[in-house]
Amino acid sequence: MNTNLNTQIPTTHSLSSEGTLVGVFAAALLLARKLLAPKAGKPEPISRADFYAELAALKDHIHAGHLAILNKLDANHRELLAALERQATRINTLEAGLARVDERTKN
Repeated sequence: MNTNLNTQIPTTHSLSSEGTLVGVFAAALLLARKLLAPKAGKPEPISRADFYAELAALKDHIHAGHLAILNKLDANHRELLAALERQATRINTLEAGLARVDERTKN
């Protein structure tokens, strides 16, 4: 521990006049840019009736999209069931033929 009471306290560096001038200029430039920027216009108010009409139109559009998807899924389901039925018929025919061959080879 230093017991000398006359030690010097480190001094902070003061800003140079150039740095201060640049800072003031940049702040003034940002302030001018903010004040001179074009203001965003207020959106036009919409009446409650217009809002509900657009909401109903959007609901109908979404509903139509859902119905189209359901119809497509139903068509794909019918197509898959038909293909499965054809495969089942084919497998049954092959099994019957194999059973006949098996019966002939046993004798």
